[in-house]
Amino acid sequence: MHVIETVTGDGLPITQLDLGWQTTANCVGIDPDIFFPERGASTREAKALCASCKARAACLEYALEKGEKFGIWGGTSERERRRLRRIRAAERRAREIARRDCLAV
Repeated sequence: MHVIETVTGDGLPITQLDLGWQTTANCVGIDPDIFFPERGASTREAKALCASCKARAACLEYALEKGEKFGIWGGTSERERRRLRRIRAAERRAREIARRDCLAV
């Protein structure tokens, strides 16, 4: 996923996500209900479509960045994305602690 930096009239930067990946994703034209199954329903069909999708990584990053709580995004379920967010948060905290420790020396 590409991040585009733009500047507002007052000189403040705005980060915009490049959503070009959405036009090439395997899910284009597919019934969205497949990606938002009822509770307890199978996610197999959606995940199978995502498995071979060239936009999978960008889709997942978008969902993580936007905090998507529902549906299959980038081949992951809500539970899988929560786990990824926890892992990434722990990694960020570890890097921050390591950075502070390096600066303290």
